Amino acid sequence: MAKYSDIKGFTVQTLASDPVPSGISGASWASGGTANTARKQLAGAGIQTAGLVFGGRQSPSAGYAQTEQYDGSSWTEVNDLNTARRSMSGIGLYNAALAASGWVTTALANNESWNGSSWTEVNDVNTARQASASSGTQTAALIYGGYDASSPHHTAVMEQWNGSSWTETTDLNTARNGLTGSPAGTTTAALAVLGSQSGTLVSNVEQWNGSAWTEVSEANTNRQDHSASGTYTANLIFSGNTGSVSALTENWDGSSWTEVADLSTARDNGSGFGASNEVALMGLGDTGSAVGTTEEWTTPSVFSKITEGQLYFNSTTNTFKETTLNVPAATWASGGSLNTARDAATGAGIQTAAFMAGGRDPSNPTAIHEQYNGSSWTEASDLNTARRYLMNAGTTTAGLAAGSNVPGSWSNVESWNGSSWTETTELNTGRGYMWRGGSTGTAVLVAGGYTTTYLAVVESWNGSAWTEVNDLNTGGSSMSGGGTTTSAIAGARQLSPGTTAIAESWDGSSWSEVSDINTARRLLGGDGSSNTNAIIFAGEDATSSFANSDKTEIWDGSSWTEVADLATARGNGVGGAAASSAAALCFGGHAPGGRTASTEEFTVNLANKTITSS
Repeated sequence: MAKYSDIKGFTVQTLASDPVPSGISGASWASGGTANTARKQLAGAGIQTAGLVFGGRQSPSAGYAQTEQYDGSSWTEVNDLNTARRSMSGIGLYNAALAASGWVTTALANNESWNGSSWTEVNDVNTARQASASSGTQTAALIYGGYDASSPHHTAVMEQWNGSSWTETTDLNTARNGLTGSPAGTTTAALAVLGSQSGTLVSNVEQWNGSAWTEVSEANTNRQDHSASGTYTANLIFSGNTGSVSALTENWDGSSWTEVADLSTARDNGSGFGASNEVALMGLGDTGSAVGTTEEWTTPSVFSKITEGQLYFNSTTNTFKETTLNVPAATWASGGSLNTARDAATGAGIQTAAFMAGGRDPSNPTAIHEQYNGSSWTEASDLNTARRYLMNAGTTTAGLAAGSNVPGSWSNVESWNGSSWTETTELNTGRGYMWRGGSTGTAVLVAGGYTTTYLAVVESWNGSAWTEVNDLNTGGSSMSGGGTTTSAIAGARQLSPGTTAIAESWDGSSWSEVSDINTARRLLGGDGSSNTNAIIFAGEDATSSFANSDKTEIWDGSSWTEVADLATARGNGVGGAAASSAAALCFGGHAPGGRTASTEEFTVNLANKTITSS
């Protein structure tokens, strides 16, 4: 009998478990030792195999002084705190820790130092508080946020410890309590994650660089009274209260949050610590009553990495499988906000490196130019000519801005070299509301548009000159899609008196009508890599009121498929950027309430699909 490899030309690998995107994705929680004293609202320090917990309470006690050490399997009682309390911050290691602030019947400023065998009172924090976050070591630490004695109680105050005293320094951008920090962070590299203000959960995540706090990507699930492990670029948050106790775990890779394996037991107000996001401890907490149970987070040292297109045999489940893009499960998640909210523009680039130049702010044309690095927007050199309803193309280092709906700048074109904009050869046919294709600033295709009439004109840019090529079959304005100068797709458009669902494909020489999009609209966003791979989203629909749309559609070369909706419906000139339909960016536009600065990131993850015979 012939072998499968002889017939197909390759051998299907055998794996004991399904591949995962990373070691973190394959990590899991397992039961650890049970503490001697069940409690909640306690603090901790250390790593998974050498930990320390202290303080806390059992309802309705005001506070405990008990301290216990963990050796990786069991807990041992050691010397108590000098001041019994709860809701304090724990900083450092199991043999060199700080217990800062807390609560008994009011917020406390007490600070104690642990030397591995006993606690010693040292200089107090300046602002008495509870439920704050911390980062650092016994000799160099930060404490920030929390619930203090002032009204409305949640504070943004941060203090820095130098081993002998606390000094107030730069505050958080968002005051809150019940937040977490980065237990293994430093005084120059820390995180402030989630929390609450007067009982209302906040979504903010901030990153500290030693001099300032910067807003970064939000976590997927808002919560307070959760626990954390790791550093400011490799952080894990787990447990907490979302309105009820939670088992959710999320991983931070320095730019985005990903939900990973849940705890076995949902809880809040426990103690979490660890040196990284790969190995962590969740100790004790509140499940409805105080508990002493412990869970350990472990990342496999060896794992099979998920790769698109791979075939394998899972020997555990006795099934053949393939790793494919899981389009039905694609999602939009919040990204960093533009510095200036605006609409009447487009965008260009990819999800981790995009730009938006021009637009309307608030009602007049603007020259503002911003660039995205995958987590935040930074203002760059402005355009020479302010304009709206223009076309952006290319990358953050080699871009193009062309056209406008303002007669004086209909034909204007500017080229971006990574540091400045330069006026270059004008369009042959000046216009605004154009579609564009092209992944570089030196090879761009523009199509359609509007001046005083709807146009079908198509022009190709080679880096120095525009050349007219074959027109669209159906002229119009405000289309979206993407591709290159030799392979592109343009979907949707406006034609008097309304919008259409018409889509056309470009093969490098001519346009062909293909399957219509599902929802007719105009002034939408989108991008893509070719006439077989593109994404469109947002826009204004075909109703008489041109209502904002949250619809997203993916093009696979033969049909459009509706997938996950945007969180914010928007239209009237939306920024879009994507290298493919699997990873896109939507930003700006006009949303309910006015122009928006919000950004959303679209991701299609890989999944393992069982192969069945039919």
